[in-house]
Amino acid sequence: MTKADIVERIANATGLTRVETEAVVEGFMVCVHDALAAGQGVELRGFGAFRVQERAPRVARNPSTGEVVDVPARRVPVFRPARELRLAVDDAAVHDPDDDDAV
Repeated sequence: MTKADIVERIANATGLTRVETEAVVEGFMVCVHDALAAGQGVELRGFGAFRVQERAPRVARNPSTGEVVDVPARRVPVFRPARELRLAVDDAAVHDPDDDDAV
C-alpha cells in the first residue's frame, strides 16, 4: 500500500477531498519525522510506537572485496507495534482464505 492508496482510502472514508486528506497525511508524516529527528518518541495507542535507537559502532566486511570497514555509531528509527496490532495481523494471517500457507 502506498501513500496515495492511504490518501484515497481515508478520503473515501471521511468525505474529505483528496487534497485535504493528502495534507493531513503529509502533516502526520512531518510530525513523526520531526519528533524522531529531535530524539523524541511517538506513541499511538492501539497502533504502536516509533522511537530512536542508538546503534553502536562496529566493524563490517565488504562481501565483494573482503575489505574491513568501520561502521560509525548511528541513530535509527524503529517501530514497535502495539499488542492489538500484532494480534490483528496474526489473526488476519490465520484466517485469510486466500493464503494457502495459513493454518
